[in-house]
Amino acid sequence: MSGIEPIAQSQVTDAVTSEPPPLTPARVLLGRAGSSYRTSTMLQLRADHAAARDALHERIDLDADPMRALVERFGLFEVATEAGSPAEHLARPDRGRRLTAASIDRLGADCPAPVDLQLAVGDGLSAAAVRTQVPVLLPLLHEAASARGLTLGRPVFIRHCRVGVLNDLGASIDAEVVALLVGERPGLATAESLSAYLAWRPRPGDTDAQRNLISNIHAAGVSPDEAAGRILGLVEQMRLHRRSGFELRESTSSSPAVGH
Repeated sequence: MSGIEPIAQSQVTDAVTSEPPPLTPARVLLGRAGSSYRTSTMLQLRADHAAARDALHERIDLDADPMRALVERFGLFEVATEAGSPAEHLARPDRGRRLTAASIDRLGADCPAPVDLQLAVGDGLSAAAVRTQVPVLLPLLHEAASARGLTLGRPVFIRHCRVGVLNDLGASIDAEVVALLVGERPGLATAESLSAYLAWRPRPGDTDAQRNLISNIHAAGVSPDEAAGRILGLVEQMRLHRRSGFELRESTSSSPAVGH
């Protein structure tokens, strides 16, 4: 005998019937029951769709956990855009890009200036992303930026926020770099994905071409540690080259994960 043990029939059956783990969250090649998804796949699809709808319509409450801890620790305070309601925020993106006059006045009064980096949090299109990622990411950014010798403004939360509000922020606060942490449009893969948009001295009239983006910050994507390192790497490049946007390429070698 060669010493090779025979393979049991059950092992052969398991090898034939078992499926490899999916390589993508997209619902492709998952098998079927007749012409439809399997029951387990359909139930998960409906659950993910419900989570996405909830994330879109949920409201951030700064007086409740986990956001309350950020208010107490960093003095996070709220301003608002001209979109006066969740419905208007969805129907009129242009109003979500402009701060109210009262908000501009408060930023001028409550945010110290000048600073190297101003951090802002926007509800965007997913409250779930903000509640899940920001309580971890904001402290990482604050601590790592301070350790690098950067001066920081008082962080601000923006109600009914769109990315273009960066322009009004830059015009209201004397900051070299403004970074906006904002909830992404929820999808069926996850409703908890956050993005970070950064700009060098943003001003009214600037477009996406003047901004840099780090997206897909969530459990199955870019981790908060990695995101913090990449964000601060971009901040350093912006301050070095005094510009942002398509002319500035992210250097991964200069932005290791925070804490590593």
